[in-house]
Amino acid sequence: MRSGNYLQQLTGQLQYKAFVPNLLPFEVKMDIQLQTLLSKADLALGRLDGVADILPNVDFFILMYVRKEASLSSQIEGTQATFIDVLKAEARIKDAEIHKDVDEILNYISAMNYGIGRLKELPLSLRLIKEIHAKLLQEVRGEHRTPGEFRISQNWIGGASLQTAVFIPPPRAEVIRLMGNLEEYLHDTTPMPILIKTGLIHAQFETIHPFLDGNGRIGRLIITFYLYQQGILRRPLLYLSDFLRTERQVYYDKLNAFREKDDLEGWLKFFLEGITITSEKAVNTARKIVQLRENHVAKISSLNRSTKKGMLLLNKLYRTPIVRVRDVETITSLSNPNALTLVEKFEKLGILKETTGYKRNRVYSYTDYIALFS
Repeated sequence: MRSGNYLQQLTGQLQYKAFVPNLLPFEVKMDIQLQTLLSKADLALGRLDGVADILPNVDFFILMYVRKEASLSSQIEGTQATFIDVLKAEARIKDAEIHKDVDEILNYISAMNYGIGRLKELPLSLRLIKEIHAKLLQEVRGEHRTPGEFRISQNWIGGASLQTAVFIPPPRAEVIRLMGNLEEYLHDTTPMPILIKTGLIHAQFETIHPFLDGNGRIGRLIITFYLYQQGILRRPLLYLSDFLRTERQVYYDKLNAFREKDDLEGWLKFFLEGITITSEKAVNTARKIVQLRENHVAKISSLNRSTKKGMLLLNKLYRTPIVRVRDVETITSLSNPNALTLVEKFEKLGILKETTGYKRNRVYSYTDYIALFS
């Protein structure tokens, strides 16, 4: 098979078969359907890249998408914390309902931002992948599973043991060789459509499963990092976890068919479909943000003497959409009574919504904006 083969390990009752992938590159059979999906994905990704030109501040858009991606990518791996939990935690809102798993999501955000920053000085490489992995597992579940280091023991996916596992990645002795080949492929200049290559990179990484924990999250980060490094995206705007979480079982089935049935093309068609759907949703969200901002700027302009302070608050809400009155004091340099008055005006305009039942230490949410990402 093009993708690889199962090799028997151990003997007797302890025997199992581990999948050892072949070295990249793989031959891909470009039929009409695959070519059509590739064209659609290229077009959709180009439109997504253009989002940077229509948003008032694309960095805030990216920040919200990173938070959403971190939440959904972590949920695919079993984390229970939500997007709202992350917003509250970052705003330092004390809430008994915030799930303890939120630290895992915050680590994901930290790892993503670290990786994007490092790409300006270091190419996408095994070194960088290890550094990102160490950030991901720092002081959270999995912190004792050799963060930042490739595994030196056998792992598996699904099932309680190697004998009942759904999938068994290559033996530990193969990991360095296979990851070295993956690194070479990341920088191979042989002509190939970038999105096809990206799909193969993701599938190969998940097949190797080089870490004891965090492989899924790192593998999804590599997609964005690779497209960003290749200049396909000027800004890190593509995050597939929403699509992959919605289509979780299909995602797993396509990866398994990639390995077991040599169905590289089936996996790539699914991957390209995800690129198209995700890009189109992000572009649509960006357009809605522009409309929302125009609507709310018009409303704030009716506040007369409060308009200037109101615009300061609105602009801050695009970065931190959950606030308290004392946060508004800091943002606007208003005294407590005047900050409260401004918040009340935002409530009447339908921009802010009180979310704590008017108890002490009230919390206000820019709900229309948050809803665009929920």
